Amino acid sequence: MGGISIWQLLIIAVIVVLLFGTKKLGSIGSDLGASIKGFKKAMSDDEPKQDKTSQDSDFTAKTIADKQADTNQEQAKTEDAKRHDKEQV
Repeated sequence: MGGISIWQLLIIAVIVVLLFGTKKLGSIGSDLGASIKGFKKAMSDDEPKQDKTSQDSDFTAKTIADKQADTNQEQAKTEDAKRHDKEQV
């Protein structure tokens, strides 16, 4: 009940066409479409630049498994060092 019905939208559309004319509305629509197209192009141009900078790095990316293995090795070394210290005491 509180919403706009299809008939109300049609009446508004007819009034807008009468006020601005079809030629003006067509140019506004094409300008809006060109703006959206330019915006999308600019957004897609930024993405390859980010990918290129990440590929320029000298180091290789470590996977989560590699990082966990490194952490486990470090923990094992510290535990061995603690055992060695206790044995000397």
